[in-house]
Amino acid sequence: MVKLGILARLEAKPGKEQDVADFLKGALPLAMEEAGTINWFALQIGPSTFGIFDTFETQEGREAHLGGEIAKALMANAPDLLAVDPVLEMVDLLAVK
Repeated sequence: MVKLGILARLEAKPGKEQDVADFLKGALPLAMEEAGTINWFALQIGPSTFGIFDTFETQEGREAHLGGEIAKALMANAPDLLAVDPVLEMVDLLAVK
């Protein structure tokens, strides 16, 4: 049962919006390899605001994702792409369809 999530908010530097979008689209194959990540969504909230929403069945799956390849690549590219550090929120899912 999916019961945990991560909501990450990303703010692109001016002029880096397309680079952030491309980075997120390019991360999909990495997400597909994560057995503990049930759902992985990359989204654009506004002109320069992006997000990632992931769901997990277990805390171990969530922790594996936080230490996984997407997180490593994001942090390695953050100084070039992002205006501020990513905002990560650990969430408990109350209802899922």
